[in-house]
Amino acid sequence: MKVFVTGATGFIGSAVVRELLTAGHEVVGLARSDAGAQKLKAAGAEAHIGSLEDPESLAKGAAAADGVIHLAFIHSFPGFLGAPKKDQRAIDAMGAVLVGTNKPLVVAGGVLGLRPGQILTEDYRPNYAKVPRKSEQAVLAWASRGVRASVVRLSPTVHGDGDHGFSAMLVAAARKKGRAVYVGNGSSRWAAVHRLDAAPLFRLALEKGVAGGIYHGVSDEGVKFLDIATILGRRLNVPLVSKSGLGALFSLGFLGFLAGLDGPASSQLTQKELGWIPTHPSLISDLENGTYFDQ
Repeated sequence: MKVFVTGATGFIGSAVVRELLTAGHEVVGLARSDAGAQKLKAAGAEAHIGSLEDPESLAKGAAAADGVIHLAFIHSFPGFLGAPKKDQRAIDAMGAVLVGTNKPLVVAGGVLGLRPGQILTEDYRPNYAKVPRKSEQAVLAWASRGVRASVVRLSPTVHGDGDHGFSAMLVAAARKKGRAVYVGNGSSRWAAVHRLDAAPLFRLALEKGVAGGIYHGVSDEGVKFLDIATILGRRLNVPLVSKSGLGALFSLGFLGFLAGLDGPASSQLTQKELGWIPTHPSLISDLENGTYFDQ
């Protein structure tokens, strides 16, 4: 297939591009700059100049492809404040040109916060009025209009060498503040998946996913936050400290809120339906043996 990939130069996206090319697909990646375009060309992909905030460019990229994988999301401030609505507009722009084609549209989502305190499974649909997930809602809407649209709900930490996401941010915060912070008693759990396991999952969802399918990018069902903080404290030789409320926010920034969310999740149905088998290191193993503490 000729696959249009947004977020193609990112931490996850670059691994997805490599996975698709290795599997024999053609890849056209969304690039916001000449530097991004050159990076894609060096990887063996084509570049399509545009941005997440340019629906016309997204529609053109999707219309010319046999399938779409949407990974891009605005994480930086101040754009992050309106990111969910912008993401919905981006999905709608691509979905509109795929109506009636049964072409795949695979969109990245997330597991954290959907079912706090309980193991989240793929068949769980939240009350979107109370737990807004604009991207997930948009995907399910297009799935009823002849688009083979599906969601890959990712773990809050997609880890591996080169990570600059939540795990790396926790290491940086512990190093800067001189303490490894956990929230409350540290019993909150985060699902996790290795970047090199997430990449083949997106390919499998593209190739085999069904319209309206929801799949979980989860290898570790629930890593206790205290276990994460313990490794940070030992590796950085800083004290382990419990914080809550404003103290957690002061120590960890917005992660002080997320660190207190208990969000275990399962991927049993995903593994069964798509034949996905995670094989790469767990989060704890990656923190212990990876490159997170390299200066």
